[in-house]
Amino acid sequence: MELVKIELPPQVEKIIQRLNSGGYKAYVVGGCVRDSLLGRVPDDWDITTPAKPEQVKKLFNRTIDTGIQHGTVTVMAGSDRYEVTTYRVDGEYPDGRHPATVAFTSELLEDLKRRDFTINAMAYSQETGIVDAFEGIKDLEAGRIRCVGNPLERFGEDALRILRAVRFSAQLGFHIEETTYDAISRIAPRIALVSKERIQTELTKILQSDHPEKIQEVFVTGIHTFISPAFASLPWRNLEIASGLPSEKYVRWAAFLGKAGPKAAVEVLKDLKMDNDTIRKVQILATWTGRPMPPKEADIRRGMSAMLPEVWDALIQLNGYDHQIQKLTEQIRSRGDCLDLKHLAVSGQDLAEAKIPAGKEMGRLLNLLLDVVLECPSQNQKDILLEIAKNLAI
Repeated sequence: MELVKIELPPQVEKIIQRLNSGGYKAYVVGGCVRDSLLGRVPDDWDITTPAKPEQVKKLFNRTIDTGIQHGTVTVMAGSDRYEVTTYRVDGEYPDGRHPATVAFTSELLEDLKRRDFTINAMAYSQETGIVDAFEGIKDLEAGRIRCVGNPLERFGEDALRILRAVRFSAQLGFHIEETTYDAISRIAPRIALVSKERIQTELTKILQSDHPEKIQEVFVTGIHTFISPAFASLPWRNLEIASGLPSEKYVRWAAFLGKAGPKAAVEVLKDLKMDNDTIRKVQILATWTGRPMPPKEADIRRGMSAMLPEVWDALIQLNGYDHQIQKLTEQIRSRGDCLDLKHLAVSGQDLAEAKIPAGKEMGRLLNLLLDVVLECPSQNQKDILLEIAKNLAI
């Protein structure tokens, strides 16, 4: 694998050549090297160099001071952005997340040894090939997540790495090396130092991966106890989340939280600072999780009426409804059956003109009329519904 030539994007190659021409070595580093060796398309291309930020800025016309204090300058290439970071050595991590100080170094090895996992601690340039001081290639070949150096030190520096280990395991289908795994269990309480937003992001990536079942590692290692009281109380034994489900965030979270019920699901997601749209969708799916669905159009219409179309489609998969339910769903949609108040043949204005007072009574009547139409779509005619409304209002 050491002989593999990584094809760099033209803009990345130009940035490296410009740095070389200025007298500075430069490498792509981290996740882009890992992904390239795995045959995956990197999301980002990060560049590292001994050049200090002010030296980098002199070499390029368009830069952004992304994180000067940590040695990072963003170089603009057209509309694309590439982070160029000076080799550095991190100081103490007093908050368990961020180094209080950063010292620049001229040695690539010093920069690589501060990184989290061996598979993320490799660098590459066309001139030197792969720089792999910590046997990251062997770990890639073995399908193994292993810390650089002492795992207790790596996790002690940045507690988010505890969840990142599980996340990489899920995304890559790798196992966590024994010493690293033991360190996770020992240092799990430090996850409480991480913001709920960052925890939620990592958990979401685990659930959206090709191996969402790896979320069990969060429980087996004891991490869950320190995320939040609501999360700690979740049932998890025999947890199975099918990787064949759609990877949308709300679907995977619903698969994970559905059996806990809608109240617990909402509590967990609010604790994790989840966005309101996802919370609403998960709440609906959790409400309907495990609910049987008879192959009757009226029952299916009522279910479809309770949620957005894409959420209903997700529910079909989550609950494993059979082909007949899917077929009836398609028939209902192709006919254009009324499923909500917006498509009801009468409106509040129509009821007002029929001398039905506004307020709660009108809202109650509109919902009753909708239920009539869900039972029998042919009733969705203005004159029929107005007559029904008058009788119900008496």
